[in-house]
Amino acid sequence: MSGFSAFRLLREALRGQSGWGPQWRSPEQPQPAYDVVIIGGGGHGLATAYYLAKEHRVGRIAVLEKGWIGGGNTGRNTTIIRSNYLFPESAALYDHAVQLWEGLSQELNYNVMFSPRGVLMLAHNVHDEQSFRRHVHANRLAGVDNEWLDAEACRAFCPPLDIAQQRYPVLGGALQRRGGVARHDAVAWGYARAASALGVDIIQNCEVTGISRGADGAVNSLATTKGEIRVGKVGVVAAGSTSLVMAMAGVRMPLESFPLQALVSEPVKPVFPCVVMSNTVHAYISQSDKGELVIGAGTDQYPSYSQAGGVQILSHTLEAICELFPMFRRMRMLRSWGGIVDTTSDRSPIIGLTPVPGLFVNCGWGTGGFKATPGSGHVFAATIARAEPHPIAAPFSLDRFATGRLIDEAAAAAVAH
Repeated sequence: MSGFSAFRLLREALRGQSGWGPQWRSPEQPQPAYDVVIIGGGGHGLATAYYLAKEHRVGRIAVLEKGWIGGGNTGRNTTIIRSNYLFPESAALYDHAVQLWEGLSQELNYNVMFSPRGVLMLAHNVHDEQSFRRHVHANRLAGVDNEWLDAEACRAFCPPLDIAQQRYPVLGGALQRRGGVARHDAVAWGYARAASALGVDIIQNCEVTGISRGADGAVNSLATTKGEIRVGKVGVVAAGSTSLVMAMAGVRMPLESFPLQALVSEPVKPVFPCVVMSNTVHAYISQSDKGELVIGAGTDQYPSYSQAGGVQILSHTLEAICELFPMFRRMRMLRSWGGIVDTTSDRSPIIGLTPVPGLFVNCGWGTGGFKATPGSGHVFAATIARAEPHPIAAPFSLDRFATGRLIDEAAAAAVAH
């Protein structure tokens, strides 16, 4: 850090940070018209706007967020990043994201705190072992790192793990060493600042209430709580609310929305070196830079737009965590939260064109959207700018549900962030 920067930090600390300006521009009112409007100000939407401005030189861009930046699923997840999916199409998409994660702090000039500490997925029975070994071989063929560890190697990689407990004995695990975590809100803030610097308008507390189409059937304007906006193209990146937004344009989506819950413990000194996931018991755990244990659960069993979720889900998750990691049994939980995830029948996302000209959609990430943030925004921006699917995104088109060419990633994405 330069002497000037150090002096400025000290000065602002003593002045109550009164000299720092906003990190991004957030106009109270949108302009009357934009070339592209992105509906949804989460990580995916902000990344899309950033790459539209930076790589495709689109002029007038706005991001409309019904709440505040970082207040949706981007700030309500467990921040796990990995790319060890089964099918080549999925591996290509998620590994594209991991490659962008590796240089994202430098790209945005903003520390997103990406930490490639390794993601270990546990096998508790013969079926788990066969499934994960299949994933390892498939990933190697696709050029994605993944390796099989026996039970003792799992314990050596993650010392707090009890591999011999009775209910969930550990037979081994699949390890992706390039996987890890990042700081969720920093990702949203970093993309927001970088997009704003390129001229993108970020309009908060602006909910879309209607989508109008012209005589040719193409989208031409949006009704919002801050007035009408004329548009050239619209990208919908609204996570759990995608079905509601798309219905305004007369498009019915093959999605179900579920609550997904997580919780954090009291902070402790560094004790957990990696990310551990168990699809069998629907639980996963890591430790944040603040020392909290970050624990995730599976989705609730019923569709809902509630962000509360059922208490029994958290209870089941903590029971499993206490068996796998007995040293945490006396830890106190500080808080829990829930987000709304939209899931498809094949547990793979939808990225691309829609039957409505000028309307594009990016949704269906289920419980694994955060890990794809930079890759998703990158390929979706190219799709919008060129009005044709990016090669990586092409297999994830909406029409696959009509043709039957599904990408069934249920085994890889059932509970995992």
